[in-house]
Amino acid sequence: MKLFTGLASSIVFFQMIAAGLVVPSYLQPPFTTPRDLSSAEVQLPKIQVVIEPGLESDISKIVKFCNKNSIDFLVYNRGHGTPKSLASFNGIQISMSNLDKVTIQPDGKSAWLQGGTHAGPVIKYLWDKGYVTTTGACDCVGLAGAGLGGGHGRLEGLYGMISDNFRQLNVVLADGSAIRVNAASHSDLFWAIRGAGHNFGINYLWRGDKLNDVFVALNTLHGNGTTPVNMTANVGNFLMVPAISETEPVIFWQFTFRGTATEAAPYLAPFDAIASVSSNSGDVPYPEIGHAQSVGEDDIACRSTADRIITTAGLQTYNITAEQQIWDSFKKRIAEHPDIAKVAFILHEGFSTQAVEDKDPASSAYPFRADRHLMQFQGNLPPNSGLEGQMLQSPGRLPDAYVNYASGFESVQEQYGHEPWRVARVRGLKAKYDLFNRFRFYNPIL
Repeated sequence: MKLFTGLASSIVFFQMIAAGLVVPSYLQPPFTTPRDLSSAEVQLPKIQVVIEPGLESDISKIVKFCNKNSIDFLVYNRGHGTPKSLASFNGIQISMSNLDKVTIQPDGKSAWLQGGTHAGPVIKYLWDKGYVTTTGACDCVGLAGAGLGGGHGRLEGLYGMISDNFRQLNVVLADGSAIRVNAASHSDLFWAIRGAGHNFGINYLWRGDKLNDVFVALNTLHGNGTTPVNMTANVGNFLMVPAISETEPVIFWQFTFRGTATEAAPYLAPFDAIASVSSNSGDVPYPEIGHAQSVGEDDIACRSTADRIITTAGLQTYNITAEQQIWDSFKKRIAEHPDIAKVAFILHEGFSTQAVEDKDPASSAYPFRADRHLMQFQGNLPPNSGLEGQMLQSPGRLPDAYVNYASGFESVQEQYGHEPWRVARVRGLKAKYDLFNRFRFYNPIL
Protein backbone atom coordinates (compact mmCIF):
# COMPACT_ATOMS: atom_id res chain seq x y z
CA MET A 1 0.00 0.00 0.00
CA LYS A 2 1.04 3.59 -0.48
CA LEU A 3 0.03 6.44 1.80
CA PHE A 4 -0.90 9.97 0.84
CA THR A 5 -0.92 12.19 3.93
CA GLY A 6 -0.33 15.63 5.29
CA LEU A 7 3.26 14.90 4.39
CA ALA A 8 3.13 11.21 5.27
CA SER A 9 2.25 8.05 3.35
CA SER A 10 2.86 4.29 3.14
CA ILE A 11 1.75 0.80 2.10
CA VAL A 12 -0.42 -1.70 3.91
CA PHE A 13 -2.33 -4.86 3.14
CA PHE A 14 -5.99 -5.47 3.78
CA GLN A 15 -8.08 -8.14 2.24
CA MET A 16 -11.45 -8.85 0.73
CA ILE A 17 -12.63 -12.23 -0.55
CA ALA A 18 -15.30 -12.03 -3.23
CA ALA A 19 -18.67 -13.66 -2.56
CA GLY A 20 -19.02 -17.15 -3.97
CA LEU A 21 -15.41 -18.20 -3.64
CA VAL A 22 -14.67 -21.69 -2.39
CA VAL A 23 -13.29 -21.64 1.15
CA PRO A 24 -9.55 -22.27 0.65
CA SER A 25 -7.35 -24.63 2.63
CA TYR A 26 -5.70 -21.78 4.51
CA LEU A 27 -8.87 -21.18 6.55
CA GLN A 28 -8.00 -22.40 10.03
CA PRO A 29 -8.81 -21.70 13.69
CA PRO A 30 -7.09 -18.65 15.20
CA PHE A 31 -3.74 -19.28 16.85
CA THR A 32 -3.71 -18.93 20.63
CA THR A 33 -0.97 -19.05 23.22
CA PRO A 34 -1.44 -19.54 26.99
CA ARG A 35 -0.61 -16.57 29.19
CA ASP A 36 1.92 -18.60 31.18
CA LEU A 37 4.30 -18.72 28.22
CA SER A 38 7.56 -20.40 29.17
CA SER A 39 10.99 -19.50 27.83
CA ALA A 40 11.00 -22.70 25.80
CA GLU A 41 7.83 -21.59 24.04
CA VAL A 42 9.11 -18.20 22.89
CA GLN A 43 9.24 -18.67 19.14
CA LEU A 44 10.00 -16.71 15.99
CA PRO A 45 7.94 -16.64 12.78
CA LYS A 46 8.91 -19.37 10.33
CA ILE A 47 10.02 -17.61 7.14
CA GLN A 48 10.25 -20.03 4.23
CA VAL A 49 10.97 -17.49 1.48
CA VAL A 50 11.60 -13.73 1.41
CA ILE A 51 10.33 -11.77 -1.60
CA GLU A 52 11.33 -8.14 -2.17
CA PRO A 53 8.93 -6.49 -4.63
CA GLY A 54 10.60 -3.91 -6.84
CA LEU A 55 7.35 -2.23 -7.90
CA GLU A 56 4.14 -1.50 -6.04
CA SER A 57 2.26 -3.55 -8.63
CA ASP A 58 4.33 -6.64 -7.71
CA ILE A 59 2.52 -6.89 -4.38
CA SER A 60 -0.77 -7.87 -6.03
CA LYS A 61 1.00 -10.63 -7.93
CA ILE A 62 2.59 -12.00 -4.76
CA VAL A 63 -0.70 -12.02 -2.87
CA LYS A 64 -2.49 -13.75 -5.75
CA PHE A 65 0.26 -16.37 -5.92
CA CYS A 66 0.00 -17.02 -2.18
CA ASN A 67 -3.79 -17.31 -2.36
CA LYS A 68 -3.65 -19.70 -5.30
CA ASN A 69 -1.18 -21.95 -3.49
CA SER A 70 -2.68 -21.64 0.02
CA ILE A 71 0.47 -20.00 1.41
CA ASP A 72 0.39 -17.55 4.30
CA PHE A 73 2.15 -14.21 3.77
CA LEU A 74 3.51 -11.62 6.16
CA VAL A 75 4.44 -8.05 5.26
CA TYR A 76 7.75 -6.85 6.73
CA ASN A 77 9.15 -3.34 6.83
CA ARG A 78 11.40 -2.59 9.82
CA GLY A 79 10.78 -5.56 12.13
CA HIS A 80 9.58 -3.78 15.28
CA GLY A 81 6.65 -6.14 15.87
CA THR A 82 6.79 -8.12 19.12
CA PRO A 83 3.38 -9.81 19.66
CA LYS A 84 3.20 -13.52 20.40
CA SER A 85 0.83 -14.02 17.44
CA LEU A 86 3.78 -13.66 15.05
CA ALA A 87 5.06 -17.02 16.29
CA SER A 88 2.21 -18.76 14.45
CA PHE A 89 3.35 -17.56 11.03
CA ASN A 90 4.80 -20.05 8.55
CA GLY A 91 5.07 -18.85 4.96
CA ILE A 92 6.35 -16.11 2.65
CA GLN A 93 7.68 -12.85 3.95
CA ILE A 94 7.06 -9.81 1.74
CA SER A 95 9.87 -7.35 2.42
CA MET A 96 9.07 -3.72 1.61
CA SER A 97 12.70 -2.56 1.66
CA ASN A 98 12.81 -1.55 -2.02
CA LEU A 99 9.65 0.56 -1.83
CA ASP A 100 11.09 3.59 -0.08
CA LYS A 101 10.33 6.58 -2.32
CA VAL A 102 8.93 9.89 -1.09
CA THR A 103 7.12 12.16 -3.57
CA ILE A 104 6.08 15.64 -2.45
CA GLN A 105 2.95 16.83 -4.24
CA PRO A 106 3.02 20.02 -6.37
CA ASP A 107 0.98 22.02 -3.84
CA GLY A 108 3.57 21.27 -1.15
CA LYS A 109 0.89 20.24 1.36
CA SER A 110 1.14 16.47 1.17
CA ALA A 111 3.32 13.64 -0.06
CA TRP A 112 3.13 10.04 -1.21
CA LEU A 113 5.31 7.68 0.82
CA GLN A 114 5.79 4.09 -0.24
CA GLY A 115 5.31 1.25 2.21
CA GLY A 116 9.00 0.65 2.86
CA THR A 117 9.71 4.14 4.17
CA HIS A 118 10.80 4.66 7.75
CA ALA A 119 11.18 7.68 9.96
CA GLY A 120 14.89 8.57 9.74
CA PRO A 121 15.25 8.95 5.96
CA VAL A 122 11.79 10.55 5.68
CA ILE A 123 12.62 13.17 8.31
CA LYS A 124 15.94 14.02 6.62
CA TYR A 125 14.48 14.13 3.10
CA LEU A 126 11.55 16.37 4.04
CA TRP A 127 13.71 18.59 6.22
CA ASP A 128 16.05 19.28 3.32
CA LYS A 129 13.00 20.28 1.25
CA GLY A 130 11.67 22.57 3.98
CA TYR A 131 9.02 20.26 5.50
CA VAL A 132 8.31 18.11 8.54
CA THR A 133 5.71 15.43 9.20
CA THR A 134 4.58 13.20 12.04
CA THR A 135 6.63 10.04 12.56
CA GLY A 136 7.30 7.66 15.40
CA ALA A 137 9.92 8.60 17.97
CA CYS A 138 12.56 6.10 16.76
CA ASP A 139 14.25 6.77 13.42
CA CYS A 140 14.19 3.10 12.45
CA VAL A 141 10.41 2.60 12.78
CA GLY A 142 8.33 2.37 9.59
CA LEU A 143 5.64 4.91 8.77
CA ALA A 144 2.99 2.40 7.71
CA GLY A 145 3.22 0.02 10.63
CA ALA A 146 3.32 2.74 13.26
CA GLY A 147 0.48 4.62 11.56
CA LEU A 148 -1.80 1.60 11.44
CA GLY A 149 -1.61 1.43 15.23
CA GLY A 150 -2.10 5.19 15.65
CA GLY A 151 1.50 6.39 15.60
CA HIS A 152 2.64 8.44 18.59
CA GLY A 153 5.56 10.82 18.06
CA ARG A 154 7.21 14.11 18.93
CA LEU A 155 4.97 16.32 16.76
CA GLU A 156 1.59 14.87 17.71
CA GLY A 157 0.72 17.86 19.90
CA LEU A 158 0.98 20.05 16.81
CA TYR A 159 -0.25 17.78 14.03
CA GLY A 160 -1.77 14.67 15.60
CA MET A 161 -0.61 11.09 15.29
CA ILE A 162 0.68 9.55 12.08
CA SER A 163 -2.74 8.11 11.30
CA ASP A 164 -4.40 11.51 11.78
CA ASN A 165 -2.38 12.73 8.80
CA PHE A 166 -3.37 9.96 6.39
CA ARG A 167 -5.13 11.45 3.37
CA GLN A 168 -5.41 8.38 1.19
CA LEU A 169 -3.79 4.99 0.79
CA ASN A 170 -3.19 2.52 -2.00
CA VAL A 171 -4.23 -0.81 -0.51
CA VAL A 172 -3.80 -4.38 -1.76
CA LEU A 173 -6.75 -6.51 -0.71
CA ALA A 174 -6.61 -10.19 0.14
CA ASP A 175 -7.70 -11.29 -3.30
CA GLY A 176 -4.75 -9.38 -4.80
CA SER A 177 -6.77 -6.49 -6.17
CA ALA A 178 -5.62 -2.92 -5.53
CA ILE A 179 -7.85 -0.06 -4.39
CA ARG A 180 -7.42 3.54 -3.29
CA VAL A 181 -8.80 4.25 0.17
CA ASN A 182 -9.76 7.71 1.44
CA ALA A 183 -12.64 9.60 3.04
CA ALA A 184 -14.74 9.30 -0.14
CA SER A 185 -13.72 5.84 -1.38
CA HIS A 186 -13.98 2.83 0.94
CA SER A 187 -14.49 5.25 3.80
CA ASP A 188 -15.21 2.43 6.25
CA LEU A 189 -11.78 0.92 5.60
CA PHE A 190 -10.22 4.38 5.81
CA TRP A 191 -11.71 4.68 9.32
CA ALA A 192 -10.24 1.32 10.32
CA ILE A 193 -6.76 1.92 8.89
CA ARG A 194 -6.17 4.98 10.95
CA GLY A 195 -5.65 3.24 14.30
CA ALA A 196 10.51 21.68 13.06
CA GLY A 197 12.58 24.03 13.39
CA HIS A 198 15.54 23.55 15.66
CA ASN A 199 14.80 21.84 18.95
CA PHE A 200 16.22 22.36 22.41
CA GLY A 201 16.80 19.20 24.40
CA ILE A 202 17.85 18.50 27.98
CA ASN A 203 18.64 15.31 29.89
CA TYR A 204 18.46 14.76 33.64
CA LEU A 205 19.77 11.91 35.79
CA TRP A 206 18.28 11.57 39.29
CA ARG A 207 18.67 9.07 42.10
CA GLY A 208 15.63 7.18 43.33
CA ASP A 209 15.04 9.41 46.37
CA LYS A 210 13.88 12.13 43.95
CA LEU A 211 11.11 9.98 42.43
CA ASN A 212 8.24 11.80 44.16
CA ASP A 213 9.55 15.25 43.19
CA VAL A 214 10.11 14.19 39.57
CA PHE A 215 6.61 12.80 39.07
CA VAL A 216 4.94 15.74 40.81
CA ALA A 217 6.75 18.01 38.33
CA LEU A 218 5.78 15.77 35.39
CA ASN A 219 2.10 15.76 36.34
CA THR A 220 2.20 19.55 36.69
CA LEU A 221 3.85 19.91 33.27
CA HIS A 222 1.30 17.70 31.54
CA GLY A 223 -1.68 19.05 33.46
CA ASN A 224 -5.00 17.59 32.46
CA GLY A 225 -4.04 17.17 28.81
CA THR A 226 -2.75 20.74 28.61
CA THR A 227 0.93 20.05 27.87
CA PRO A 228 2.32 23.01 25.88
CA VAL A 229 2.41 21.95 22.23
CA ASN A 230 6.05 22.96 21.86
CA MET A 231 7.03 20.70 24.76
CA THR A 232 6.74 17.98 22.18
CA ALA A 233 7.90 14.87 24.01
CA ASN A 234 9.68 13.61 27.07
CA VAL A 235 10.98 10.12 27.65
CA GLY A 236 12.14 8.68 30.95
CA ASN A 237 13.61 5.42 32.17
CA PHE A 238 14.24 3.52 35.35
CA LEU A 239 17.50 1.74 34.57
CA MET A 240 20.81 0.65 36.00
CA VAL A 241 23.88 2.86 35.54
CA PRO A 242 26.71 1.02 37.32
CA ALA A 243 28.94 4.10 37.27
CA ILE A 244 26.46 5.74 39.63
CA SER A 245 25.16 2.78 41.63
CA GLU A 246 25.57 -0.97 41.39
CA THR A 247 22.68 -1.67 43.76
CA GLU A 248 19.77 0.46 42.65
CA PRO A 249 18.42 2.02 39.43
CA VAL A 250 18.44 5.69 38.53
CA ILE A 251 15.85 7.95 36.90
CA PHE A 252 16.95 9.21 33.48
CA TRP A 253 14.71 11.73 31.68
CA GLN A 254 14.96 13.46 28.30
CA PHE A 255 12.92 16.48 27.25
CA THR A 256 12.48 17.78 23.70
CA PHE A 257 11.26 21.33 23.16
CA ARG A 258 10.37 22.86 19.80
CA GLY A 259 12.13 26.16 20.22
CA THR A 260 15.05 27.79 22.02
CA ALA A 261 16.53 27.25 25.47
CA THR A 262 15.12 30.60 26.59
CA GLU A 263 11.61 29.60 25.52
CA ALA A 264 11.94 26.20 27.20
CA ALA A 265 13.31 27.53 30.49
CA PRO A 266 9.97 28.26 32.26
CA TYR A 267 8.72 24.74 31.60
CA LEU A 268 11.95 23.08 32.73
CA ALA A 269 12.51 25.24 35.83
CA PRO A 270 10.74 22.75 38.17
CA PHE A 271 13.05 19.98 36.96
CA ASP A 272 16.13 22.20 37.28
CA ALA A 273 15.14 22.70 40.92
CA ILE A 274 15.38 18.96 41.67
CA ALA A 275 18.95 18.09 42.63
CA SER A 276 20.32 15.78 39.95
CA VAL A 277 23.39 13.63 39.53
CA SER A 278 23.95 15.26 36.16
CA SER A 279 22.19 17.21 33.41
CA ASN A 280 23.11 18.39 29.95
CA SER A 281 21.38 20.33 27.21
CA GLY A 282 21.82 21.64 23.70
CA ASP A 283 20.24 22.73 20.41
CA VAL A 284 19.64 19.87 18.00
CA PRO A 285 18.38 20.12 14.39
CA TYR A 286 15.23 18.08 13.98
CA PRO A 287 16.75 15.36 11.74
CA GLU A 288 19.39 14.68 14.42
CA ILE A 289 17.04 14.33 17.41
CA GLY A 290 16.71 10.56 17.02
CA HIS A 291 20.42 9.98 17.42
CA ALA A 292 20.67 12.58 20.20
CA GLN A 293 18.11 10.55 22.15
CA SER A 294 19.75 7.19 21.30
CA VAL A 295 16.91 6.14 18.98
CA GLY A 296 18.66 6.85 15.65
CA GLU A 297 18.89 4.20 12.96
CA ASP A 298 22.32 3.04 14.15
CA ASP A 299 21.64 3.28 17.90
CA ILE A 300 20.95 0.42 20.27
CA ALA A 301 17.17 0.93 20.27
CA CYS A 302 17.10 0.14 16.55
CA ARG A 303 19.39 -2.89 16.55
CA SER A 304 17.77 -6.13 15.53
CA THR A 305 20.19 -8.55 17.18
CA ALA A 306 18.49 -8.60 20.60
CA ASP A 307 15.39 -10.53 21.64
CA ARG A 308 12.87 -8.14 23.21
CA ILE A 309 10.32 -8.89 25.92
CA ILE A 310 7.77 -6.05 26.22
CA THR A 311 4.71 -5.26 28.32
CA THR A 312 2.87 -1.95 28.01
CA ALA A 313 0.16 0.28 29.46
CA GLY A 314 -1.41 3.62 28.51
CA LEU A 315 -1.95 6.27 31.18
CA GLN A 316 -3.66 9.64 31.52
CA THR A 317 -1.56 10.77 34.47
CA TYR A 318 1.24 9.35 36.56
CA ASN A 319 0.07 7.72 39.79
CA ILE A 320 2.97 8.50 42.11
CA THR A 321 2.12 5.70 44.55
CA ALA A 322 2.10 3.22 41.65
CA GLU A 323 5.38 4.62 40.31
CA GLN A 324 7.01 4.07 43.71
CA GLN A 325 5.72 0.49 43.74
CA ILE A 326 7.05 -0.08 40.22
CA TRP A 327 10.41 1.36 41.27
CA ASP A 328 10.58 -0.84 44.37
CA SER A 329 9.55 -3.93 42.39
CA PHE A 330 12.11 -3.23 39.66
CA LYS A 331 14.84 -2.68 42.25
CA LYS A 332 13.92 -5.94 43.98
CA ARG A 333 13.82 -7.91 40.73
CA ILE A 334 17.23 -6.77 39.53
CA ALA A 335 18.71 -7.51 42.96
CA GLU A 336 17.37 -11.06 42.74
CA HIS A 337 18.43 -11.49 39.10
CA PRO A 338 21.56 -9.38 38.42
CA ASP A 339 21.67 -10.43 34.77
CA ILE A 340 18.38 -8.58 34.19
CA ALA A 341 19.95 -5.34 35.42
CA LYS A 342 22.11 -5.19 32.31
CA VAL A 343 19.28 -5.52 29.80
CA ALA A 344 15.98 -4.31 31.33
CA PHE A 345 14.40 -0.91 31.95
CA ILE A 346 11.06 0.75 32.67
CA LEU A 347 10.16 3.23 29.91
CA HIS A 348 7.88 6.26 30.24
CA GLU A 349 6.82 8.27 27.18
CA GLY A 350 4.96 11.56 27.55
CA PHE A 351 3.71 13.72 24.71
CA SER A 352 2.02 16.98 23.98
CA THR A 353 -1.36 15.67 22.84
CA GLN A 354 -3.46 18.71 21.90
CA ALA A 355 -3.90 17.83 18.22
CA VAL A 356 -4.55 14.18 19.13
CA GLU A 357 -7.27 14.97 21.66
CA ASP A 358 -8.83 17.62 19.41
CA LYS A 359 -9.89 14.86 17.02
CA ASP A 360 -13.30 13.26 17.38
CA PRO A 361 -12.62 9.90 19.10
CA ALA A 362 -15.11 8.25 16.76
CA SER A 363 -13.36 9.54 13.62
CA SER A 364 -10.94 6.62 13.40
CA ALA A 365 -10.39 3.18 14.86
CA TYR A 366 -7.67 4.37 17.24
CA PRO A 367 -9.29 3.96 20.68
CA PHE A 368 -7.09 5.67 23.28
CA ARG A 369 -6.80 9.37 22.45
CA ALA A 370 -7.19 10.24 26.14
CA ASP A 371 -4.00 8.33 27.03
CA ARG A 372 -1.22 10.91 27.36
CA HIS A 373 1.57 8.61 28.46
CA LEU A 374 2.84 5.23 27.31
CA MET A 375 4.60 2.98 29.79
CA GLN A 376 6.61 -0.06 28.89
CA PHE A 377 8.74 -2.68 30.54
CA GLN A 378 11.39 -3.78 28.08
CA GLY A 379 14.03 -6.45 28.33
CA ASN A 380 16.57 -6.54 25.50
CA LEU A 381 17.96 -10.05 25.70
CA PRO A 382 21.09 -11.37 24.01
CA PRO A 383 20.31 -14.39 21.82
CA ASN A 384 20.01 -17.64 23.81
CA SER A 385 20.37 -15.77 27.12
CA GLY A 386 17.84 -17.99 28.93
CA LEU A 387 16.38 -14.95 30.71
CA GLU A 388 12.95 -15.07 29.04
CA GLY A 389 11.29 -16.84 31.96
CA GLN A 390 12.42 -14.13 34.38
CA MET A 391 11.00 -11.45 32.08
CA LEU A 392 7.66 -13.08 31.31
CA GLN A 393 5.92 -12.09 34.53
CA SER A 394 3.05 -9.66 34.80
CA PRO A 395 1.47 -7.83 37.75
CA GLY A 396 -1.96 -8.74 36.37
CA ARG A 397 -2.95 -5.17 35.49
CA LEU A 398 -5.58 -4.72 32.77
CA PRO A 399 -4.11 -1.82 30.75
CA ASP A 400 -4.97 0.28 27.79
CA ALA A 401 -2.36 -1.32 25.55
CA TYR A 402 -1.05 0.73 22.63
CA VAL A 403 -1.36 -1.91 19.94
CA ASN A 404 2.06 -1.08 18.46
CA TYR A 405 3.63 -2.02 21.81
CA ALA A 406 1.21 -4.79 22.79
CA SER A 407 2.67 -8.27 23.36
CA GLY A 408 -0.53 -10.17 22.58
CA PHE A 409 -1.26 -11.24 26.16
CA GLU A 410 -3.69 -8.34 26.51
CA SER A 411 -7.39 -8.74 25.75
CA VAL A 412 -8.92 -7.49 22.51
CA GLN A 413 -10.59 -4.67 24.47
CA GLU A 414 -7.28 -3.59 26.00
CA GLN A 415 -5.78 -3.29 22.51
CA TYR A 416 -8.69 -2.08 20.38
CA GLY A 417 -10.90 -0.15 22.79
CA HIS A 418 -13.22 -0.71 25.72
CA GLU A 419 -16.34 0.70 24.02
CA PRO A 420 -18.43 -2.23 22.73
CA TRP A 421 -19.42 -0.31 19.58
CA ARG A 422 -15.78 0.27 18.61
CA VAL A 423 -14.71 -3.36 18.88
CA ALA A 424 -17.92 -4.48 17.13
CA ARG A 425 -17.28 -2.09 14.24
CA VAL A 426 -13.67 -3.20 13.81
CA ARG A 427 -14.74 -6.85 13.90
CA GLY A 428 -17.47 -6.15 11.35
CA LEU A 429 -14.97 -4.54 9.00
CA LYS A 430 -12.58 -7.41 9.57
CA ALA A 431 -15.29 -9.83 8.48
CA LYS A 432 -16.06 -7.67 5.44
CA TYR A 433 -12.50 -7.16 4.21
CA ASP A 434 -10.83 -10.28 5.61
CA LEU A 435 -13.41 -13.02 5.43
CA PHE A 436 -10.93 -15.86 5.86
CA ASN A 437 -8.72 -14.17 8.47
CA ARG A 438 -5.62 -14.04 6.30
CA PHE A 439 -4.25 -11.10 8.25
CA ARG A 440 -4.10 -12.69 11.69
CA PHE A 441 -0.43 -12.53 12.64
CA TYR A 442 -0.19 -9.16 14.37
CA ASN A 443 -2.37 -8.84 17.47
CA PRO A 444 -5.49 -10.16 15.70
CA ILE A 445 -8.91 -8.71 16.45
CA LEU A 446 -10.52 -12.14 16.16
